[in-house]
Amino acid sequence: MNDAYSDLVTRLREISRLNAISSLLDWDQETYMPPRAAAARADQQALIAGLAHERLVCDEFAACLDAARADDADPAARTNIREARRVFDRQRKLPRSLVEQIAHASSSAKTAWAQARGESNFALFAPALSRLLDLKKEAAARIGFPNEPYEALMDEFEPGATVPALEPVFTQLREATVQLLARIRAAGRQPDESILVRNYPRPAQEELTARMAALLQYDLEAGRIDVSTHPFCTTIGGPTDVRITTRYNESFISPALFGTLHETGHALYEQGLQAEHAGTPMGEAVSLGIHESQSRLWENMVGRSRAFWEGQYPSVQGLFPEALGDVSLDAFWRAINAVRPSMIRVEADELTYNLHIIVRFELERGMLRGDVEVGDIPAAWNEKMKSLLGIVPADDREGCLQDIHWSMGAFGYFPTYTLGNLYAAQFFETARAELDDLDGAIRRGDTRPLLDWLRRSIHRHGQRYRAHELVQVVTGKPLSIEPLLAYLRAKYGQVYGL
Repeated sequence: MNDAYSDLVTRLREISRLNAISSLLDWDQETYMPPRAAAARADQQALIAGLAHERLVCDEFAACLDAARADDADPAARTNIREARRVFDRQRKLPRSLVEQIAHASSSAKTAWAQARGESNFALFAPALSRLLDLKKEAAARIGFPNEPYEALMDEFEPGATVPALEPVFTQLREATVQLLARIRAAGRQPDESILVRNYPRPAQEELTARMAALLQYDLEAGRIDVSTHPFCTTIGGPTDVRITTRYNESFISPALFGTLHETGHALYEQGLQAEHAGTPMGEAVSLGIHESQSRLWENMVGRSRAFWEGQYPSVQGLFPEALGDVSLDAFWRAINAVRPSMIRVEADELTYNLHIIVRFELERGMLRGDVEVGDIPAAWNEKMKSLLGIVPADDREGCLQDIHWSMGAFGYFPTYTLGNLYAAQFFETARAELDDLDGAIRRGDTRPLLDWLRRSIHRHGQRYRAHELVQVVTGKPLSIEPLLAYLRAKYGQVYGL
């Protein structure tokens, strides 16, 4: 390894520390920051973003990157140089002033979004969204794209993803979802979901979320669980500081329960990355699609499985004796797996969830192309919800204001959720084939075999492989929709007696 490579690693870690500061500021804004601090926080975020960007695209970094060499036997060095080059080439196309403007606009937009969502009034968010969208369009134009502007932004979250590659996948999923949904409706055996909307006191829910996170092996010595409007996971400086949030509704158990399982899945991935490579691509997640695969796997394939609840239901029933004392295991399990089109994406069942992503995928592409004006978003949203799910939101809060992503400037993020579902199903299918009696371990509350398998198969690689390569390495097959469809058909065959 030459001196230039060592210098490159040092520079990458300095940039990572600046990004960690930004993450900490963002976490504080979503959890504890007083409302009147919003303007100052936007200025702070803009400064940090500008400093990180300047360190990445400066001539000194470029010279260091050009001179860095990796030993053929060192996959970490090869990974770090390759991925540093990819990010450098992308970011050098953006002037520091634009990066700072985006960071400032995003911080301000999150405050506007929270107010608009609280009052269910999209008009309060529209100016901030319009400003941010214009800036992201400029960024997309500067970065360049193979087919349409959306791809330039999507590439930030899922490197290499293109619209022509995604469209057929979404089309196949849509058709398969509609077909299975029709069979479920014809079965006429809808679970009693009312048991999930009884009185679930917050103190008991807090105990429940702590237990669930611990059961999945979330290390609270290197993390926290807090409350935010929109649950999230953030990493501040590597696997030793990985924080999650959840939200509580005393009249509905699912948001806290499954939101915590979901965010814990994200946290386990971050805590499983190799600390020795922290601050470099080898110590970072492959893509947000792979990240989402970890959260969806734990939330759904484990957390909604019959085996999981055969082991965990008695203790959960004990936390909520009034709400669940008269509810059988079978009734509870069927209720948490009921299929019913939902207004809220994060509360959607596994079958219709991907339809929510298609709504956002189509709207975002239209917004980036200029086909959908900001002022038309509420009506366009409602029209797509009616077309794809057969339901129309009652107001903006349960419609186009439900997600935080646009206020973050995260256009192109949503497709990673569906990719995550596909990756998760294929990974879980492979884990089940390679691990002895995985269902038995889950039933006993022993999550360690599965977590260890994920750490060996996925987490330890960092960004050594691109997402499509990682799927091939782990499962021996290219990405396919068939494992997800097989999983959904099997699960809902049980739930609905198909």
